[in-house]
Amino acid sequence: MRTVTEPELARILGALPGIPRIVASGNYAAPRRLLSVADAALAEFRLFMLNAQPGLPDRDGVVYESAFVGPGMRAHPRLHYFPCRLSLVPHLFRQRLAPDVVLLHTSLPVGGAVSLGVEVNVLPAAIESARARGGIVVAQANPAMPFTHGDALVPLDAVDYLLEVDEPLATHAVVAPDAVSAAIGERVAALVPADATLQLGIGAIPDATLDALLGRRGLRIWSEMFSDGALALEKAGCLDRDTPITASFCFGSAELYDWVDANPRIRMLRTEKTNNPGTIAAHPNLMSVNSALQVDLFAQANATRVGNRTHSGFGGQTDFIVGAMHSPGGHAVIALRSWHPKADVSSVVPLVSGPVTSFQHSYIVTEQGTATIWGRDSVEQAQEIVDRAAHPSIRDELRAAGRTFGLPLR
Repeated sequence: MRTVTEPELARILGALPGIPRIVASGNYAAPRRLLSVADAALAEFRLFMLNAQPGLPDRDGVVYESAFVGPGMRAHPRLHYFPCRLSLVPHLFRQRLAPDVVLLHTSLPVGGAVSLGVEVNVLPAAIESARARGGIVVAQANPAMPFTHGDALVPLDAVDYLLEVDEPLATHAVVAPDAVSAAIGERVAALVPADATLQLGIGAIPDATLDALLGRRGLRIWSEMFSDGALALEKAGCLDRDTPITASFCFGSAELYDWVDANPRIRMLRTEKTNNPGTIAAHPNLMSVNSALQVDLFAQANATRVGNRTHSGFGGQTDFIVGAMHSPGGHAVIALRSWHPKADVSSVVPLVSGPVTSFQHSYIVTEQGTATIWGRDSVEQAQEIVDRAAHPSIRDELRAAGRTFGLPLR
């Protein structure tokens, strides 16, 4: 590992042949200084990131690639979207999208290693793939990045160049759930079994669900990610003290980052581990809570596309739903508003308009009620969705549509 200046790094990157593929830390840990250097040094490059946020290099010559599209790449004309479950993205790196350069946002070196901090995800696989083909690994070492354990640790001999920076991390303000989210969260929490292991994402509904669980004890977390809701559970004594909090990335407040920094309770693992359906299924009472853009009368969920454009991607939803359904006592829940307030349309539709992200859930929950899916025949499932999950204003239309599909709904 060699510490470099920005001009030195620019010369190194500028000497790369062809059109290199860069894999960079995604979500809310983008290595913005490194991306700026690469953008100035390279006439053309491909940029692969997961859930990229706004502020990326954007000009002719920069092609975006992603298996989970964030707002920084969404609806972009130069985006190449790769449909892929998150647990399989490391296979993409080995088989189809081998990186030439990996740009990391890390902690400062400690004990011969840097830590990937809040964003582990697919980065260990990207590092391995790049090194296997003689690629370059560069770390943007930042004192603001928490030092986390597990697969977050990257030995310095796996890093070619290190650029020291000092800049704040992106944070997420904790906001009290609105009335609709709170109602959904209460319904989801009522389904959580005792001594459950939780998988939830970020957003108003997951936050409301965790708020409704603050009176529980013996809970565990095995998730793709966590946010301030996990910290609230820890403060309230809800989490099993003998079980580490396991995830692949986290995002939240400055207080959350202070909590995870050097915390032995936090274990950050690579995606192939956290999102392995077999590993997920090994946890009893695994409660998987995800959302969707649409659900239909066949209990199919679309969380990927809006109209004719990719909104996000499969992410870890499919991985966790499969794992939860195989977990002893586990449940897979799709939780969403019955009506989209911005688009002013029902989120329960006769047939999803985009690719099916997931199906065969345990429950579909809205502020209207809880539709029990698992163990029902197709007509019973559709009836549950219409009667308990759909907004009242759309129910007659859904019943009529169901009859055209051979579902004799009442």
